Amino acid sequence: MSSVIKPDLLGTDSLKSRYEKFAIKRHLFLERSRECAELTQPYLMMRPGQTQFVTPWQGIGSRGVNNLAAKLLLALLPPNSPFFRLVVQEVELADVDPKLKLHVDEALTQCERFLMTEIETGAMRVGVFEALKHLIVTGNSLIYLVPEGGIRVFHLDQYVIRRDPAGHALEIIVHEKVDRTFVDLPLDSLGLDQHSSSDQTTVDLFTSITWQDDKWHVLQEVGGVLVPESKGTYPKDCSPWLPLRFIRVDGEDYGRGLVEEYLGDLNSLETLTKAIVEGSAAAAKVLFLVKPNSTTKETVLAESPNGAIRSGNAEDVTVLQVQKYADFRVARETMEHMTQRLSYAFLLNSSIQRQGERVTAEEIRHMAGELEDALGGVYSILSQEFQLPLILRLMHQMERRGLFPKLPKGMVRPMIVTGLEALGRGHDLLKLQSFVGDLASLGQALPEILMRINPEELIKRLCIARGLDAQGLILSEEELMQKQALQQQAQMQAHVQAQTPMLPGLPVT
Repeated sequence: MSSVIKPDLLGTDSLKSRYEKFAIKRHLFLERSRECAELTQPYLMMRPGQTQFVTPWQGIGSRGVNNLAAKLLLALLPPNSPFFRLVVQEVELADVDPKLKLHVDEALTQCERFLMTEIETGAMRVGVFEALKHLIVTGNSLIYLVPEGGIRVFHLDQYVIRRDPAGHALEIIVHEKVDRTFVDLPLDSLGLDQHSSSDQTTVDLFTSITWQDDKWHVLQEVGGVLVPESKGTYPKDCSPWLPLRFIRVDGEDYGRGLVEEYLGDLNSLETLTKAIVEGSAAAAKVLFLVKPNSTTKETVLAESPNGAIRSGNAEDVTVLQVQKYADFRVARETMEHMTQRLSYAFLLNSSIQRQGERVTAEEIRHMAGELEDALGGVYSILSQEFQLPLILRLMHQMERRGLFPKLPKGMVRPMIVTGLEALGRGHDLLKLQSFVGDLASLGQALPEILMRINPEELIKRLCIARGLDAQGLILSEEELMQKQALQQQAQMQAHVQAQTPMLPGLPVT
């Protein structure tokens, strides 16, 4: 049975009291997040005690969140393509032979594949996709990298955070409700009775992650009781707790979401869509009016089957119409303009294709590139707060398990290379392809230029840029010489056989 320590014996506030204290400052961001969720995906941030939600009248918000989250997921964690590079400090390689430097790059490429295998087998994309949707809607999300693999996502209403003026996290407190059967503590110390009713099945679990003395300190509190066995520390850049923000605002502990920036358009679109839908339903109702004291009776019209012949005057019967077409048209045009603006904001493909008979694929790619450029700031903050800490933590975990070579401290560092049409190693590949294209065009006029290119070095750099394993794919210098010798020998044998006169009576071999 685990021992317990009362918080007051430590001379510090309980984690619960600190959580409630910081939750006051979080209230404004939480309410704003719920307003944003109500117009996009309400289940992402529901109010306390709420089990059902009202579906928005418009679907552009939910569609945009899913679309943008999927694009960000492919940008941050591209499948089968490293989104980072392990690079060596230039000072360390200043006097190193270029061939040795190339071998170092090949070894680092193999290490990158080890890390990518860990990401692929850890099923992280499901949790990251959930976290990205929360970032877009609420602007905040907390990720915990489980040591056994996978991740957990905590929503804004489950944690509080305190940052320094530079935006670095100083203290995080996570609040969970866990089943008391999983807590290895005496029930009386938790304020529970062993014979209590079945509705007392959960207890409050608070987890504190604090930055102090150049390391992260973690501690847990269950039911107001600090658990000494939960105490632990993490190195500076190896914490499994990653507090993420979508938009950083200087001086604020919490981030802002993309939906908050377009909340006015979403509110207006919601109101117009509701008005048009309800107005269309009213206009679609069919009502027949009969003149009072006319020869045509209401019962005759109501009881007559389709195609029946009845006596009466057609001028006595009219159909009630809603003369609101012009008003609906204005509302519809306004709604279409707002939908177009929101489509640009959420990078929907329909927003980049103009209405025309001939729309080329190059035009669509160019417009898509301009839209992607607008998210450059989002890529920047997520690369520093998510991708880089993720790689450093995975390297630390795999080193402890013996699945990753121990690299010299301070010599090798990961570099994130996420960006427009350059996911993974796209930038290096495009540079090499452009360079080879320039040489090919110059080589037609000046053939001596191509003589100065080292084909082996070029092939290896292309493999590194593609993230491919060159081992076994590219022939070494010795294997190439052997292959050339065999080809020369075969050519000589064919030449000798061609020059040897065929004697009569001898069979042809």
